[in-house]
Amino acid sequence: MDYYNKVIESVKVRFLRGTNYRIEKPLSILDYSEKENVLILLHQGSLKFGENQEVVNEGEVLFIPGGQKTYLTLGGGTKKNQIKMDKFRDLKKKHLQSLSFYDIRNTEDDCISMMSFESKVFDVVNFFNSLSIPPFTIRFNDRIGTIIEDLMKEQEQSSVGKERSLSCQTEVLVIEILRHILKNQLFVEELSTNSTYFKDPRLIDLFNYIKNNLSGDLSNKVLAKVANVSEDYVGQYFKMLTGINPQDYIEYQRMESAVDLLRTTKKSIRDIGKEVGYKDTAYFCRRFKMMYGVPAGKMRRRESLINV
Repeated sequence: MDYYNKVIESVKVRFLRGTNYRIEKPLSILDYSEKENVLILLHQGSLKFGENQEVVNEGEVLFIPGGQKTYLTLGGGTKKNQIKMDKFRDLKKKHLQSLSFYDIRNTEDDCISMMSFESKVFDVVNFFNSLSIPPFTIRFNDRIGTIIEDLMKEQEQSSVGKERSLSCQTEVLVIEILRHILKNQLFVEELSTNSTYFKDPRLIDLFNYIKNNLSGDLSNKVLAKVANVSEDYVGQYFKMLTGINPQDYIEYQRMESAVDLLRTTKKSIRDIGKEVGYKDTAYFCRRFKMMYGVPAGKMRRRESLINV
């Protein structure tokens, strides 16, 4: 129990966004995935996920950890568009109509609440993603459903302390999710084998150094000094604890930082590339498109349309 208390204490939680939707046109997203953790509360209608299209019942919650992919079906009926995630981002408004939480009570259509949140270990690693937990349904837990509803209501208000309230309730939500996992003995093997980094402070030092030095030299020689291991061993050491090569992890972090800058700043693509460690703009653009499937400029335009 003390171990899991330490885990919770090391996880930084942040509410990101929440939206209530009426499903205008049923659809299936073949490879639904988000960078952040996503919770979908089904108020009424039909919601299915996974290769076997597991049914989520009304009042239950589907949890999709950040970075995990799933075959997601929103809405009932026999005629559904089947599209990929990239296309869904462009067509989202045609299929999902946002509405007030209180309007859900006045419609008989398929309705869901979707909220996303960060849960990062030492403000670096996505906690649930690092555990390799697959998407799953949270059943027989009215507490979690109620917290999501309260967050939806709070977000629509403009009362004093709104941001603090959202933050506090999201922290409670993450605690309740972890309690639900432990109480129901879910993913016991994943929890025991994939949380190794909690036990090795040298790895946390590496995570923090990489995060704070994305624009600098992150060669294995430098990483070896940070972790106080040999240069020949640092790659094996990092992969043994995380399952990923350090240079692959570094590129992923650089690209994620680039996406965040594209979303939140008006900096040029050239400047963004330099800021995240790429001196050659052309090489940065090639690597970005290879990782995300779209050019950096198109990613920026798409994000600006989504956030309108």
